[in-house]
Amino acid sequence: MSQALSDYPLLSQALMPDQLRQLPQEQLTPLADEVRQFLLQSVSRSSGHLASGLGTVELTLALHYVYNTPFDRLVWDVGHQAYPHKILTGRADRLHTIRQKDGLHPFPWRGESEFDTLSVGHSSTSISAALGMAIAADKEGQGRRVAAVIGDGALTGGMAFEALNHAGDIHKDMLVIINDNEMSISENVGALNNHMARILSGSLYTSIRESGKKVLGAMPPIKELARRAEEHLKGMVVPGTLFEELGFNYIGPIDGHDVNGLVDTLRNMRNLKGPQILHVMTKKGKGYQPAEEDPIGYHGVPKFDPAEWKLPKSAPGRPTFSKVFGDWLCDMAAQDPKLVAITPAMREGSGMVEFSQRFPDQYYDAAIAEQHAVTLATGFACEGLKPVVAIYSTFLQRAFDQVIHDIAIMDLPVLFAIDRGGLVGADGQTHQGAFDLSFLRIIPNLTIMAPADANECRQMLYTGHQLNGPAAVRYPRGNGMEVEIEKAMTSLPIGKAQLRRQGQRIAILNFGTLLPYALEAAEQLDATVVNMRFIKPLDDEMVKQMAESHDHLITLEENAIMGGAGSAVLESLAKQGLCKPVLQLGLPDRFVEQGTQQEMHTVLELDGPGIVKRAKAAFDC
Repeated sequence: MSQALSDYPLLSQALMPDQLRQLPQEQLTPLADEVRQFLLQSVSRSSGHLASGLGTVELTLALHYVYNTPFDRLVWDVGHQAYPHKILTGRADRLHTIRQKDGLHPFPWRGESEFDTLSVGHSSTSISAALGMAIAADKEGQGRRVAAVIGDGALTGGMAFEALNHAGDIHKDMLVIINDNEMSISENVGALNNHMARILSGSLYTSIRESGKKVLGAMPPIKELARRAEEHLKGMVVPGTLFEELGFNYIGPIDGHDVNGLVDTLRNMRNLKGPQILHVMTKKGKGYQPAEEDPIGYHGVPKFDPAEWKLPKSAPGRPTFSKVFGDWLCDMAAQDPKLVAITPAMREGSGMVEFSQRFPDQYYDAAIAEQHAVTLATGFACEGLKPVVAIYSTFLQRAFDQVIHDIAIMDLPVLFAIDRGGLVGADGQTHQGAFDLSFLRIIPNLTIMAPADANECRQMLYTGHQLNGPAAVRYPRGNGMEVEIEKAMTSLPIGKAQLRRQGQRIAILNFGTLLPYALEAAEQLDATVVNMRFIKPLDDEMVKQMAESHDHLITLEENAIMGGAGSAVLESLAKQGLCKPVLQLGLPDRFVEQGTQQEMHTVLELDGPGIVKRAKAAFDC
């Protein structure tokens, strides 16, 4: 149930940027309070990302107040922090539907609003996209301005620095806002610093600076002396030397929760020529103390009561695959001092908190830099260590070249623990792990496994760690069928499938955790069910056996049908000279929208009834 906007008198007058810009500036501070309260109440009732958005309320207000959006382009990085942006761009009445099937998209999405200039979900893309828009605006010549907002975390991605380097070189008019929420706002980010920001972004300083360049241009030694003097003077109050060297004019850091200071500074900077950086200090969870004290815990939240000042505890149940991985990692590290584990900034999501605390000398967070994380593993493996790269399927896509060039070609013993394989639920198109089986399967030397349950996941991780070459274990978000997890670790026979049910006429070759659906459907179809376990090497003998003893085959996977495990079965049949009708079930040739995993399994007809329906239609049985 959405909130009554009438309870928020100022917000109800500023539901679109053109309405916001009609308000007097002195009303922005109380408006920020209303937006923050609306956000807290809405997300607490519907679930979603919270702490990041609470930290960007004032910045969002100031940007839409100063910039003429959507004519001016506002580009958000990742998009966790864009809930206030959605509230202020005509979507407040639908915020309660965010991340739900048929609801608002969890991130900025071009198809949802003209104010969403870039569909996002992965980090470090905003500066590159904004630069492209700035170049296009320059060609257009209508005075369009471009601003990108990137967090200090996303700034650790190498792509962000590639874009900064390019932007500083070609010198187009654009603003990059660094939303720095790693530290609290300290004393040097106060009145003096805000005053300096206004001065350094103001017309007087800018005109003196540019005039000085022209006058001194014909006198290189004096020009160089002046440049160094300026750098030293600015360096006393601002930490912007790196950005200045890249060709940006750096302003800040300033208080990101002083909406009037932000408006004044942005108003000055909007008209500056060339690439600009504004360094803004914000606090994740701002305005709600529990989120301020635990911004990681309140990053993504379930439904909760804000008055209780605590999140509800999950009901005890089967361990998630991430937890299974984390437990295995600790158990394996206790046995193998050569094990080192790497994550690209996903310690909590990948289940590595306990490992990082118990084995700090074997734990490496590479920040949001997936390519670096994979090649870091290369260096470890070259020196005799046994690296484990814990990474989400959707983020591994960014390191495809490194997997090939830096791992597989050298046949190095690196284990990829691929979390969030398949559908992830509420995060939608940008986070679905739809393609890993397809793009990994083509790489030589790589062993690829997909467990059907938690115990099999544990044993596969051990199997991959024991191999003297690259291996990948791919598992989904959440938990699977109820099984006992064996403490003992045993290597599985490589490339061997497992017969789970004997039936007639139809054989279902299952890859991964859709096995319960396969078994459910098999009861109605009296079908044979095989847990294939290995995508590469594929159990060709089992494929042959099933083809020769059954009339029809069904392949089942939570991966794109094109190029996936089912395609591997077709290739195996062709290689062995076997001809058999095959129904490939998996993810269709589209980017699958948000919705719970169960909802989308039903929509895509990958659940038990869906398999039965598709089988009867395909085989007239």
